[in-house]
Amino acid sequence: MNVAERFPRPDSINQDPSRPHAVVIGAGVGGLSSGALLAARGYRVTIIDPLDAPGGRAYAHRQDGFVFDAGPTIITAPWLFEELWRDCGGRMQDDVELRACDPFYRIRFDDGTWFDYSGDKAAMEAEVARFEPRDVAGYRGFMDESRRIYEVAFEQLAGQPFHSLAFTARTLAGLVRLGGYRSVYSVVARHFRNEKLRTIFSFHPLLIGGNPFSATSFYCLIAHLESRYGVHYAMGGTNALVDGIANLVRRNGGTIRLGESVETILTEGRRATAVRLASGETVAADIVVSNADPATLYAKMLKEHPRRRWTDAKIGRGDYSMGLFVWYFGTDRRYDDVYHHTMLFGPRYRPLLNDIFHRQHLAEDFSLYLHRPSAVDPTVAPDGCDAFYVLSPVPNLGGSTNWDEMAEVYRRRIEKRLEDTVLPNLSKHIVTSRIATPVDFRDRLQSWQGAAFALEPKLLQSAWFRPHNRSEELDNLYLCGAGTHPGAGLPGVVSSARIVSALVPDPSAYVGRAPSRIS
Repeated sequence: MNVAERFPRPDSINQDPSRPHAVVIGAGVGGLSSGALLAARGYRVTIIDPLDAPGGRAYAHRQDGFVFDAGPTIITAPWLFEELWRDCGGRMQDDVELRACDPFYRIRFDDGTWFDYSGDKAAMEAEVARFEPRDVAGYRGFMDESRRIYEVAFEQLAGQPFHSLAFTARTLAGLVRLGGYRSVYSVVARHFRNEKLRTIFSFHPLLIGGNPFSATSFYCLIAHLESRYGVHYAMGGTNALVDGIANLVRRNGGTIRLGESVETILTEGRRATAVRLASGETVAADIVVSNADPATLYAKMLKEHPRRRWTDAKIGRGDYSMGLFVWYFGTDRRYDDVYHHTMLFGPRYRPLLNDIFHRQHLAEDFSLYLHRPSAVDPTVAPDGCDAFYVLSPVPNLGGSTNWDEMAEVYRRRIEKRLEDTVLPNLSKHIVTSRIATPVDFRDRLQSWQGAAFALEPKLLQSAWFRPHNRSEELDNLYLCGAGTHPGAGLPGVVSSARIVSALVPDPSAYVGRAPSRIS
C-alpha cells in the first residue's frame, strides 16, 4: 500500500481557512500527537516531514517481506496513548492492539548467566536471590524509592512545563530532597551489593540516551513505571501505533505532508510567521510546533533569528546523548528459544560507558539489545522466518569514528557475537539486512551530532535547563519530542505533546485576525 493510500488527504471542508493554522515540523510521535491534539481543539493542522512515511525515529523499514521498527520497540505507560485517543475522539483499542510482555526482558551476562526481568514481585525477588540472597531486602528498598520518585517526578511534574525559574526552584528543592542530584547508578548501588544486580537495575537510562553514571536519579522512576503498568508491544510494530496516531490527525482534519523539509522558520519580531521549505515554498502559520531536534531547530531553522538563550555557543557547549548502531536483519529460519526482548551485556559496564560518553571512542566490545518481534507477531516476517534488530550504544559524531570505514566491520563483530551466544550459525541464515549509524541519524533524522536522543538527560540538562516547550526565542513557537521537557522515550514525547496542547492559545483567540494562508 503506498503512502497516498495509507494517509489520504482530507477534503477542503476540514481545511477551513478561517481556522488558525498550526504548522508542525516533524511527523515523529511527538509531532503527530501534538498535531492530533491541536486538530481536535480546532486548529487547522499541517505536519511536514522529510521522510516518505510518518514516524521519525519510530519509522518502519519494509523490505523483502520483513517489517523492522526503526527505533522504539518498548511501550510503557499505555494509558497515555489511551488518553490521546480519547481526547481526539477515538478509542485506541479500535486501532491498535497492545500486547503485554512477560517477562519484560531476558538479560544475559558475558559469563552466560541470565536474569528474567518482570513485573512479578515474587518472581523478581527469586531472581535477585539467585544472584545475592542478601540483596532481596535491597530490591524492596529500591522499588520503594523508585515509587517515591515516580510519584513526584512523573505523576506531578512530567506534564508540567518548566518555564518559570520560581516554579523550577520550588520544584527542584523537593526533588533534591528525593536525591535528584545523585546518579541512577549511585542510588542503585546503595541498595544492591552484587555488581550484576547493580547493572540490571541501573541500565534503564540507556533506553532514553542517558549514562547511568551521570543521568539524574529521577530516572530510577522507570523501574516503578514498568512494574506498575508493564511493558507492551504494539502488534504490527511500534509503527502501527504511529499509523494510528497519524489517522487521528487525519480524522480531525489535519494534513500530513511527506517528503518535504522545513529549511527556515520566517519571523517578524518575536513571532514566527511561516516556514520555508527546501523547495522554496512558504507555508504561513499562526503557530509553529517543532518536533525537530532543538539544536537543529535553533542552529539551522532559526540561524538568521537573533537568539537570546539558545545561541550557537550554548548549543555547542551541550552534552549530547550517545549515538546508536542498529542492524536490522531477517533470517530464513526461526530462533524460537530467543525471547522477544533480550539484553546482552558485554564484559565491561562502566569502562564501556566511559568510552562511549566521555572518551567518544568506539570500543572493541559492546553491550547489545536484541529485538525479535516475530516471537509474538507473525505479520513482521514471512512464514518460517524471523525479524530482528540489534542495537549497540556507540559514541555520537562528536567522536572521530569514520562510519564509512567501520560500519561493516562493526556489523560483523556484532554478527559473530550473536553467533557465539544466542543465534548459532546466524551468518548462514541472513536473507535481508540493513544498518543505521549515527551518520544516518544526523542526515536522515536531522539529529545534532548524530545523537539518538538529543541532549543527554543529566540534572542540569533537564526540566528548566532543557529547551522549553514554549520557546524562549519566539512567542508562538512550541517544542515537543525527545529534546524538550520531559525528555526522550514514548511516555516523554507524548507528555510533551500534551504540554504543548495546553500551552497554545485557544483557537478562538484568533477570531477577527486575518487568517494565515498556505502559499
